[in-house]
Amino acid sequence: MFARLWQSAMIALARSPRVTHFMQTARITAGLRDRFVASGDATDAVARAQALFRDQGLRSSLFYLGEYVDQPALVDENVAAKQAVIQALRGTGLDVHVSVDMTQVGHLLDPALAARHLDTIAETLRDGAADAPPDGLHVLMLDMEDPSVVDATIALHDGLADRGLPVALTLQAYLKRTEADLDAQIRRGGAVRLVKGAFVGTPAIAYTRRADIKANSRRLIDRMFSAEARAAGFYPIVATHDARLTAYTRERARAGGWPPGSYEFEMLLGVREPLARALVAEGERVRLYVPFGRDWWPYSVRRIGENPANAWLLTRSLVG
Repeated sequence: MFARLWQSAMIALARSPRVTHFMQTARITAGLRDRFVASGDATDAVARAQALFRDQGLRSSLFYLGEYVDQPALVDENVAAKQAVIQALRGTGLDVHVSVDMTQVGHLLDPALAARHLDTIAETLRDGAADAPPDGLHVLMLDMEDPSVVDATIALHDGLADRGLPVALTLQAYLKRTEADLDAQIRRGGAVRLVKGAFVGTPAIAYTRRADIKANSRRLIDRMFSAEARAAGFYPIVATHDARLTAYTRERARAGGWPPGSYEFEMLLGVREPLARALVAEGERVRLYVPFGRDWWPYSVRRIGENPANAWLLTRSLVG
């Protein structure tokens, strides 16, 4: 119960314009920003991705910050930032995911507008992927937001994939519907990133106890590494910072004959990076979710809200 209240409180802070303005302009919060966010523009974000791969063998998923946008000018800014990071990636030889939220690209204004923007971004990524490594996955990763946009996000992903565009989909372990959604993607031979989910759902549609979410994560990982998934050409991406869940994933991969490189792990920049480096040292493919941009507070406070134990991060940023 406390965990849900904590998460709800952090989401409320993330969506408060007044709190966001204060936190993003106060000097005392710079440490919190620097922990979770890479930089301000596309060029710097790509440079960070290059350094992570060169120095630590860590791949990147780049995300321009700014979601739940309902102003046309901000939608245009978000789309331009996605295009800019794709252009900056050309010639780097990096295997990168470019992450996008539907509400970044106009879904709250007009779902058809969001679809057009996603189509354009995916085409740009496809056209610029010639120098990406052949053993990697260079895709537009559709992030998943709150339950109200799940159906629309999946439909847009499937439409882009049917056109042969390089896309992947995020699914959330806390939602009860995810097993059916995952099975559909396995049959398509798609690529799915499984995350816990950073939103609050009612018991009718979501698992609300941490133990139940973890149990569902294990069930979903079983499906992701099934013989059916392997035969379909499915690509599993398990996003977790839980060492026990990474160990479970590796066990299921070995048991099913999935070699390292046929799947990957993903973690957040600034969270349990020693675990990420240890997995790379053991031959696993690991990717960091690397956000960039000026609107860092809503993203960072949701990361804090994912676990009440993270309260010390917020406290330290305010008291110095």
